[in-house]
Amino acid sequence: MAATDLFDLSGKIALVSGASRGIGEEVARCLAIHGAHVIVSSRKAKSCQAVVETIRAAGGSAEAMACHIGEIEEIEHVFDAIAERYGRLDILVNNAATNPYFGPIADTDLSAFEKTVDVNIRGYFFMSCRAVKLMSTNGGGSIVNVASVNGVTPGLFQGIYSITKAAVISMTKAFAQECAPQGIRVNALLPGATDTRFASALVQNPSVLKKVLEHIPLGRVAEPDEMAGAVLYLVSPASSYTTGVCLNVDGGYLI
Repeated sequence: MAATDLFDLSGKIALVSGASRGIGEEVARCLAIHGAHVIVSSRKAKSCQAVVETIRAAGGSAEAMACHIGEIEEIEHVFDAIAERYGRLDILVNNAATNPYFGPIADTDLSAFEKTVDVNIRGYFFMSCRAVKLMSTNGGGSIVNVASVNGVTPGLFQGIYSITKAAVISMTKAFAQECAPQGIRVNALLPGATDTRFASALVQNPSVLKKVLEHIPLGRVAEPDEMAGAVLYLVSPASSYTTGVCLNVDGGYLI
């Protein structure tokens, strides 16, 4: 394979959840730059469309499809639309996530527990199930689950979120093992502290940030676009023999 072809996604259909901002937005842009037609998805159609317009303005191909992955009916609707319109899906990036509670783990209420589990575990699981069924009819594909370093080392006062991300890591390995014979590769990205609105409780609190940086050898938090290259690798021909891997992109936090 020529070196210039390693990251070529021309003709691929990619679905990125949680793509209206942060890591998901940067991943969507990156995949489009490398030739994929990107379906930009998140809860709000207007926010998705705004990202689509910037991708198109840069010469990429994209469209918006709203989907709240915590709602099974919305997952079904999106995949039915993709199947009807394209008959295939080559890439799924499960990036949408929620973390509604920050505090002592024993004080987690039922509402926060259910919301976090419904999006971060159930949503990823059934998005992956539908993707596998669509990919398996077209020779395979690639799924990337955005987990977290918290899935390996639980974050303080982020108990239920950390638990769900540990589940995503296990989910990744289970799908990778069973779906490999169908030509479907399943890997996970484990971001460290990243400067996004999602992580604002950590990044924008000077005292908390100081403690976080003490454990990051590179001495800084990541920018969202620093996650996109890792996802590109995991969904591209460059990683054709890579499955079941959890790729830490954390500035050395987990060393």
